[in-house]
Amino acid sequence: MTDPTPDDVPTVSCSRCDREWDLAYELDDLQVGNQALEQFALDHERHTGHFPDGVETWRADCRRCPETIQRLSENAARRWAETHARHTGHAIDLHHADDEATTRVEPP
Repeated sequence: MTDPTPDDVPTVSCSRCDREWDLAYELDDLQVGNQALEQFALDHERHTGHFPDGVETWRADCRRCPETIQRLSENAARRWAETHARHTGHAIDLHHADDEATTRVEPP
């Protein structure tokens, strides 16, 4: 019989919490597959107010109203920015996750 728990389950650490977790729950119970790290990071931020180590987010800030979001993927942040700009006519600053660059998303 084979061991049902693989030895190579990815782990995530958080220096602010001074803890480390494996992603077996996300892989086995939630069955989110390749989205395990993203799911853990989002859940961690939701419950603690911060992301685990090494997780960088894309941030979209409206230039006219207080709307702002953080997303782990560029596509999700850009989609929100474009949708908000389209519906409100507001320009959005899209802050890149891995550097200090910012892209302006203008309304159509």
